[in-house]
Amino acid sequence: MLAMHSMRNADELNLKLESTLQELPVWTVQIELDHPGNELSKIFDQEPLLPGIILTRNHQCVGMISRRLFFEQMSRPYGLGLFAGRPVEYLYNFLLPDISILSEDTPIVDATQIALGRSSKLVYEPIVITDQSCQYGLLDFHQLLLAYSQIHVLTLSRLQKEKEQVRIARADFRDLQHNYTRLLQNEKMIALGQLVAGIAHEINNPMNFIYGNLTYANEYVKDLLFLLECYQQEHSYAEMVSQAQKQGIEIEFIMEDLPKLLSSMKVGATRINEIVLSLRNFSRLDQAELKLVDIHEGIENTLIILKHNLKVKPDRPEIKVIKEYGKLPLVECYAGQLNQVFMNIIANAIDAVSEGYILSNCGDDVTPKTQKDMTIHIRSEVTDDDQVMIRIADNGMGIPESLQKRLFDPFFTTKPVGKGTGLGLSISHQIIVEKHGGQLYCVSRLGEGSEFIIKIPIFSENRESE
Repeated sequence: MLAMHSMRNADELNLKLESTLQELPVWTVQIELDHPGNELSKIFDQEPLLPGIILTRNHQCVGMISRRLFFEQMSRPYGLGLFAGRPVEYLYNFLLPDISILSEDTPIVDATQIALGRSSKLVYEPIVITDQSCQYGLLDFHQLLLAYSQIHVLTLSRLQKEKEQVRIARADFRDLQHNYTRLLQNEKMIALGQLVAGIAHEINNPMNFIYGNLTYANEYVKDLLFLLECYQQEHSYAEMVSQAQKQGIEIEFIMEDLPKLLSSMKVGATRINEIVLSLRNFSRLDQAELKLVDIHEGIENTLIILKHNLKVKPDRPEIKVIKEYGKLPLVECYAGQLNQVFMNIIANAIDAVSEGYILSNCGDDVTPKTQKDMTIHIRSEVTDDDQVMIRIADNGMGIPESLQKRLFDPFFTTKPVGKGTGLGLSISHQIIVEKHGGQLYCVSRLGEGSEFIIKIPIFSENRESE
């Protein structure tokens, strides 16, 4: 409802940015059109701050006459004599003043803009305010300006606070970025630690071939040198054999065992060379940009590096890898990053199969897996839309449907506490989707295993942006 009396100023109002005209003080002084015109003068004299008077007929609003317009007309020659004794209607019909009518739910900011948009003659005129019950009141234009100035101050204050919050938010965002970068670096360091541990284990076996045979090879070489010295002294073969027997040298055994020893050392050296070559190809330090690469080679290098995790363990048998490779063309991609995806997914598959086997042997309601059951299946093919699809499936415990939607969220992991950072699949998803314009998703059924499907275009769409 409109106020029935005037407040002297708007300083006492508790305005907000979204405040409307309903919150401002208004005048509701009314006069019927059939009253004599001199009553207008009396009313204005009684209320020096009254901006205008609402004109009514049968108590229904028909217009308004402002203080400025009334006294301007009365100050003219014969003005007072012409209209003082006649009904107010005569003066109203003579002036026909333009009025501005606004609803009380109009925001103060909008109302000020409308009022300032009036002609220069009307800009200071009071504004007629109407409410939902069709009651009318008058708002002094100066009260409107005062309210607007308060909102302006509030806006500046709010803007300053928002700027400060934005500054703090930006600082927090930078800190968050920094922390995320450190988390990614930690994830890489963890992966690197696991990789180094696996490579050390893989290199250890062939190194044992070489190191363990070095002692025997050294003795054989000494014996052979002794025999050569005997030849240099022009001893006969019989004398040389006799001298060798005195020294405990078995010539026949050396002739039989030395080739085997050298062959074993060669196998060890070849194995180390394969591991180092696979590591170099896996890291692709010389291929940080988009290049055409053999996807199968990347998968094979990853399997070589993870080979120690596939072997027999004290708590489980060997995990078998079944490969069904299709005929793939060379694919334009970031080879090192793609190999990181293969590493994350295959390592997760190994963990899933291992944990499934251990749980099945702990009495859970899952059929115990035998050695034959523990498998990882890798398939590759070219799709009809010129994309390469790589499917990596395990026959582990599977992932509950309620968790599958969160697999690629940062820091989410299905592994026990301390065994996963929750960043491996998130990083893999980012590499496939953002860097290669592809897709990475999971299909899983509880108790039957999981399958991760990678799809990337044969030719990268990021070539032009490089």
